[in-house]
Amino acid sequence: MFPSTSPATSADAGAPDDDDLEEIEITPVRPALSVAIAVFSGLVGIGLIFGAQSSSPGARVPFALMLAGVQVLFVLAWLMATRPPALLAVGGVCLVVAGWSDLHAVRAAEPGLGTLGLIGLAGVAVAVVSQAIRSDDRRRISESLRSTLVLVLGMVAFASLVMLSRIPLGTQVILLCVTASAVALMVARIADAVYPNPRLAPQVPRGASGVIFGAMAGTLLSAVIGSYLFTFSPSSAAVVGLVAAVFAVLADLAADYSEAGRQMAGDRPTLWVARHMQGPLGGFALAAPAAYAMTVLFLT
Repeated sequence: MFPSTSPATSADAGAPDDDDLEEIEITPVRPALSVAIAVFSGLVGIGLIFGAQSSSPGARVPFALMLAGVQVLFVLAWLMATRPPALLAVGGVCLVVAGWSDLHAVRAAEPGLGTLGLIGLAGVAVAVVSQAIRSDDRRRISESLRSTLVLVLGMVAFASLVMLSRIPLGTQVILLCVTASAVALMVARIADAVYPNPRLAPQVPRGASGVIFGAMAGTLLSAVIGSYLFTFSPSSAAVVGLVAAVFAVLADLAADYSEAGRQMAGDRPTLWVARHMQGPLGGFALAAPAAYAMTVLFLT
């Protein structure tokens, strides 16, 4: 009454065809590139540390000028990597927000992140409005909102380091957090050059061992430095360093995931230098407000 179906036919019907299976391409890890990114991370960290150590109650402008250079690098790298709609307008808004936030951090009567947050929100609003002017840009606003937020708020995040230097413990916290972030980024990248396993994703040329070892190395060095600072103990310095190191390596890793996602979506490759600078710069940008929060909530 009913047509008979052999077991072989049923199995064949449910089995996927070989042609339907797509082989996942594994992105190779380039050791020389990983080492170069590690060197870049170390150079940025050294610049931030020396800039913070050169600041004093009456002379914070040199530190702000040095941070302005890092902010310009951040804008250029992330603009070229993410290519948001109304690219020039967004870049101009970011530079204005950078100058405004740096100036406020230097001249504010009392240190605090409230006004800096308002500056960042105002910058995001202006950037989104500039993207809504043209119809071609308007259609891409929703998909580029995350990159716009990162670009604008990254300017305010770096300015928080100037604000942090105005707190009594701020300069020492900057030393701990920037050192932990720089070492974590460097160790993570060098570990990727030596042993990039286990792979976190086939399309992302990073290994879990690098992320873990980087965070551990940054925390350990913070504890060692804290043992030589009068106002810190090894345990308190380790906690501060741990937070900064974890934030830095996770932001760096998130930038690699975003780049892999853009390439999988069919976007054309971005400028080579910008593509590999955005991760470390994003790591320092995220670690900066984390350092301020740790100072206010944990150390005072």
